[in-house]
Amino acid sequence: MKIQPLDDRVLVKPIENEEKVGSIIIPDTAKEKPVIGEVVAVGTDEELQGLIKVGDKVIFGKYAGEEIKIDGAKHLIISRSDLLGKVE
Repeated sequence: MKIQPLDDRVLVKPIENEEKVGSIIIPDTAKEKPVIGEVVAVGTDEELQGLIKVGDKVIFGKYAGEEIKIDGAKHLIISRSDLLGKVE
């Protein structure tokens, strides 16, 4: 399935944190939501397209965006205002 975000939105695949620390496995309920993700698609806003490209890593708010599943993997559609920065 291919999704093209509209306007000033970005499709991001969250980068999950480690599930194991040493020999201790961290349960899902104790994990923090990811706040860094890889850009999969950029919306139609020309200014945003100049700032963010597919493949960039971005930082976003902890509870930002709408979660969707694409081919069984979690993705977020995030508004530009919820993007906090780009990881260089």
